[in-house]
Amino acid sequence: METVAFRMQLDPGKRDEYERRHREIWPELASALRDAGVNDYWIFLDESTHALFAVLKRRDVHTMDRLPETAIMRKWWDYMADIMATGEGNVPVTQPLVPVFHLP
Repeated sequence: METVAFRMQLDPGKRDEYERRHREIWPELASALRDAGVNDYWIFLDESTHALFAVLKRRDVHTMDRLPETAIMRKWWDYMADIMATGEGNVPVTQPLVPVFHLP
């Protein structure tokens, strides 16, 4: 298992909507993530900056890099684009986070 962490940016005042949408995550999207080898996926919010910090585990052999090619992932990104920072094609702007400490 590999742990992956990245940062995204939520628009101010959109916390409740972001949480609501994730509480109601589409079963097809959850399945696509699991099928790609993703599990134990967490997203945290820094309320002072509206920064979202995502941490997930993925299998050593995964297809996470192919998720952007799936219709369900594209549909989710379109759905989320009105409440967070996105780039071309409504792809969320992400910044990888570098691990600097781990206590096993």
